[in-house]
Amino acid sequence: MTDVDGFDEFYRGSRQRLLGFVYVLTGNLAEAQDAVQEAYIRAWQRWSTVQGYDDPEAWVRVVASRIAVSRWRSLRSRARAYLRHGAEETVPAPNSDTVEVVAALRRLPEEQRTAIALYYLLGMPVAEVARETAAPVGTVKARLSRGRAALAGLLAVVDLEEATDA
Repeated sequence: MTDVDGFDEFYRGSRQRLLGFVYVLTGNLAEAQDAVQEAYIRAWQRWSTVQGYDDPEAWVRVVASRIAVSRWRSLRSRARAYLRHGAEETVPAPNSDTVEVVAALRRLPEEQRTAIALYYLLGMPVAEVARETAAPVGTVKARLSRGRAALAGLLAVVDLEEATDA
Protein backbone atom coordinates (compact mmCIF):
# COMPACT_ATOMS: atom_id res chain seq x y z
CA MET A 1 0.00 0.00 0.00
CA THR A 2 1.34 3.43 -0.96
CA ASP A 3 1.63 6.37 1.40
CA VAL A 4 -1.31 8.05 -0.34
CA ASP A 5 -3.54 4.99 0.08
CA GLY A 6 -2.51 4.64 3.72
CA PHE A 7 -3.26 8.27 4.46
CA ASP A 8 -6.59 8.14 2.62
CA GLU A 9 -7.64 5.10 4.62
CA PHE A 10 -6.51 6.73 7.86
CA TYR A 11 -8.37 9.94 7.01
CA ARG A 12 -11.62 8.19 6.09
CA GLY A 13 -11.48 6.08 9.22
CA SER A 14 -10.80 8.89 11.67
CA ARG A 15 -12.19 12.17 10.34
CA GLN A 16 -15.67 11.97 11.90
CA ARG A 17 -14.36 11.03 15.36
CA LEU A 18 -11.80 13.80 15.26
CA LEU A 19 -14.28 16.39 14.03
CA GLY A 20 -16.72 15.41 16.78
CA PHE A 21 -13.98 15.70 19.40
CA VAL A 22 -12.83 19.16 18.28
CA TYR A 23 -16.42 20.33 17.89
CA VAL A 24 -17.03 19.47 21.54
CA LEU A 25 -13.90 21.43 22.46
CA THR A 26 -14.76 24.54 20.47
CA GLY A 27 -18.54 24.52 20.41
CA ASN A 28 -18.32 25.88 16.87
CA LEU A 29 -18.56 23.57 13.87
CA ALA A 30 -16.75 25.91 11.47
CA GLU A 31 -13.85 26.40 13.91
CA ALA A 32 -13.70 22.65 14.49
CA GLN A 33 -13.63 21.95 10.75
CA ASP A 34 -10.83 24.47 10.24
CA ALA A 35 -8.73 23.03 13.07
CA VAL A 36 -9.24 19.45 11.95
CA GLN A 37 -8.43 20.30 8.35
CA GLU A 38 -5.22 22.03 9.42
CA ALA A 39 -4.27 19.03 11.58
CA TYR A 40 -4.78 16.62 8.69
CA ILE A 41 -2.70 18.86 6.43
CA ARG A 42 0.13 18.72 8.94
CA ALA A 43 -0.28 14.95 9.25
CA TRP A 44 -0.09 14.56 5.47
CA GLN A 45 3.05 16.70 5.33
CA ARG A 46 4.68 14.39 7.90
CA TRP A 47 2.88 11.19 6.94
CA SER A 48 6.07 9.17 6.50
CA THR A 49 6.77 9.77 10.21
CA VAL A 50 3.22 9.94 11.59
CA GLN A 51 2.13 6.64 10.03
CA GLY A 52 4.81 4.88 12.06
CA TYR A 53 3.41 6.07 15.40
CA ASP A 54 1.53 3.61 17.59
CA ASP A 55 -1.58 5.79 17.32
CA PRO A 56 -1.46 8.31 14.43
CA GLU A 57 -4.99 9.43 15.28
CA ALA A 58 -3.83 10.52 18.73
CA TRP A 59 -1.14 12.66 17.10
CA VAL A 60 -3.68 14.35 14.83
CA ARG A 61 -6.08 14.77 17.75
CA VAL A 62 -3.42 16.55 19.81
CA VAL A 63 -2.45 18.78 16.88
CA ALA A 64 -6.10 19.66 16.15
CA SER A 65 -6.83 20.47 19.79
CA ARG A 66 -3.72 22.64 20.00
CA ILE A 67 -4.74 24.50 16.85
CA ALA A 68 -8.22 25.07 18.28
CA VAL A 69 -6.85 26.28 21.62
CA SER A 70 -4.34 28.52 19.86
CA ARG A 71 -7.12 30.16 17.86
CA TRP A 72 -9.17 30.58 21.02
CA ARG A 73 -6.23 32.23 22.78
CA SER A 74 -5.69 34.52 19.81
CA LEU A 75 -9.33 35.61 19.91
CA ARG A 76 -9.14 36.11 23.66
CA SER A 77 -5.99 38.23 23.30
CA ARG A 78 -7.66 40.28 20.59
CA ALA A 79 -10.70 40.84 22.82
CA ARG A 80 -8.43 41.98 25.66
CA ALA A 81 -6.68 44.40 23.31
CA TYR A 82 -10.05 45.83 22.26
CA LEU A 83 -10.96 46.33 25.89
CA ARG A 84 -7.64 48.02 26.61
CA HIS A 85 -7.39 50.18 23.52
CA GLY A 86 -10.97 50.32 22.38
CA ALA A 87 -12.40 48.67 19.35
CA GLU A 88 -11.89 50.25 15.97
CA GLU A 89 -14.56 52.70 15.01
CA THR A 90 -17.38 51.09 13.14
CA VAL A 91 -17.67 51.77 9.47
CA PRO A 92 -20.83 53.71 8.66
CA ALA A 93 -23.47 51.94 6.63
CA PRO A 94 -23.37 52.71 2.93
CA ASN A 95 -25.57 55.58 1.84
CA SER A 96 -28.15 55.23 -0.92
CA ASP A 97 -25.76 56.63 -3.54
CA THR A 98 -23.20 53.93 -2.78
CA VAL A 99 -25.84 51.22 -2.94
CA GLU A 100 -27.05 52.54 -6.32
CA VAL A 101 -23.53 52.68 -7.76
CA VAL A 102 -22.76 49.14 -6.60
CA ALA A 103 -26.06 47.88 -8.03
CA ALA A 104 -25.30 49.61 -11.34
CA LEU A 105 -21.75 48.20 -11.39
CA ARG A 106 -23.14 44.68 -10.96
CA ARG A 107 -25.10 45.13 -14.17
CA LEU A 108 -21.96 45.87 -16.21
CA PRO A 109 -20.02 43.10 -17.94
CA GLU A 110 -17.27 41.70 -15.73
CA GLU A 111 -14.42 43.11 -17.85
CA GLN A 112 -15.81 46.63 -17.67
CA ARG A 113 -16.58 46.34 -13.96
CA THR A 114 -13.06 45.08 -13.22
CA ALA A 115 -11.42 47.85 -15.25
CA ILE A 116 -13.53 50.53 -13.55
CA ALA A 117 -12.83 49.13 -10.08
CA LEU A 118 -9.07 48.92 -10.65
CA TYR A 119 -8.84 52.35 -12.28
CA TYR A 120 -11.22 54.39 -10.14
CA LEU A 121 -11.33 52.58 -6.82
CA LEU A 122 -7.73 51.46 -6.56
CA GLY A 123 -6.29 54.35 -8.57
CA MET A 124 -4.24 52.16 -10.89
CA PRO A 125 -2.94 53.75 -14.10
CA VAL A 126 -4.33 52.34 -17.37
CA ALA A 127 -1.08 50.49 -18.13
CA GLU A 128 -1.19 48.75 -14.75
CA VAL A 129 -4.86 47.82 -15.24
CA ALA A 130 -3.83 46.34 -18.59
CA ARG A 131 -1.12 44.23 -16.94
CA GLU A 132 -3.47 43.13 -14.15
CA THR A 133 -6.22 42.07 -16.56
CA ALA A 134 -3.88 40.73 -19.26
CA ALA A 135 -5.51 43.00 -21.85
CA PRO A 136 -3.98 45.52 -24.26
CA VAL A 137 -3.97 49.16 -23.14
CA GLY A 138 -6.41 50.09 -25.91
CA THR A 139 -8.83 47.42 -24.75
CA VAL A 140 -8.67 48.74 -21.20
CA LYS A 141 -9.37 52.27 -22.43
CA ALA A 142 -12.35 50.99 -24.42
CA ARG A 143 -13.66 49.06 -21.40
CA LEU A 144 -13.35 52.15 -19.23
CA SER A 145 -15.09 54.32 -21.79
CA ARG A 146 -17.91 51.86 -22.42
CA GLY A 147 -18.22 51.11 -18.72
CA ARG A 148 -18.50 54.81 -17.83
CA ALA A 149 -21.14 55.34 -20.52
CA ALA A 150 -23.15 52.31 -19.40
CA LEU A 151 -22.81 53.31 -15.75
CA ALA A 152 -24.00 56.85 -16.51
CA GLY A 153 -27.01 55.43 -18.31
CA LEU A 154 -27.82 53.04 -15.48
CA LEU A 155 -27.49 55.74 -12.84
CA ALA A 156 -29.60 58.17 -14.90
CA VAL A 157 -32.38 55.56 -14.95
CA VAL A 158 -32.19 55.30 -11.16
CA ASP A 159 -32.33 59.11 -10.83
CA LEU A 160 -35.26 59.27 -13.25
CA GLU A 161 -37.15 56.59 -11.30
CA GLU A 162 -36.54 58.47 -8.04
CA ALA A 163 -37.76 61.73 -9.60
CA THR A 164 -40.98 60.12 -10.81
CA ASP A 165 -41.56 58.50 -7.39
CA ALA A 166 -41.28 61.84 -5.58
